[in-house]
Amino acid sequence: MKKSALLAAPALALAAAALPATSATAAEHWSFHAELAPVNNSTAAGHAAVDVTGQEATVTVEVAGAPALFQGAPYPHAQHIHIGGQGVCAPPSADADGDGAVSSMEGQPWTGGIGTSLTTSGDTSPASAVAIDRFPAGDAYTYQRTFTVDAATLAALQNGTAVVNVHGADPATLSAEAQAKVNPMAPALPLASDIPVACGVLAPAQMAVPEGPADTGVEAASSSDARGLAGAAVLGMLALGAAAVGLRRRTAGGR
Repeated sequence: MKKSALLAAPALALAAAALPATSATAAEHWSFHAELAPVNNSTAAGHAAVDVTGQEATVTVEVAGAPALFQGAPYPHAQHIHIGGQGVCAPPSADADGDGAVSSMEGQPWTGGIGTSLTTSGDTSPASAVAIDRFPAGDAYTYQRTFTVDAATLAALQNGTAVVNVHGADPATLSAEAQAKVNPMAPALPLASDIPVACGVLAPAQMAVPEGPADTGVEAASSSDARGLAGAAVLGMLALGAAAVGLRRRTAGGR
């Protein structure tokens, strides 16, 4: 290999090192938040957050003021991310049968159907919609779980149409007509177990931010600064290479 090529190699290597690193393969991070407001004349309220990296979602739900007991035991509150609707909580006018409460079925044109069941363990698909032994219970709770989110739910989150519903009304607060009805998805349970008590729309808080290196406390150079540093490095190394070539020629001529 010619010496001139050897001299140019360090310059090229330094120039490559000076260019900013790309993160094309880094997983994208998305954050969504919802304020859960009381619905169906309940006192339940809270907050929901969904943090997604790639296809992995960490869901946090905090609820207070929900009905505490159901048939003498802590009340299990089914909770879901609804998708495929208008992306809003169902209004009181959605009470199609006039029994004084908006059921999940009546609310579907607004909230959409169940995309993800926020269970405490096991399956998170719509098939677990009424898995009452795998939902948080009581009048107040904090739920957090990490799982793989399906493509349909992720798309609804990203386009702003995902809605969180927390279910399980106090039967005593329902009309006599509603108290006499059963849960359409689980006829062994009363309609009260299906009635939403808190609802919120998951709004994007941070969109498509690639995961980066840990914060070292050193401010990273901008892309223009990085290009300038790379150019300076190339010019500097080429100048050094040229000087070395000239020195070699002078040394050879003096022999």
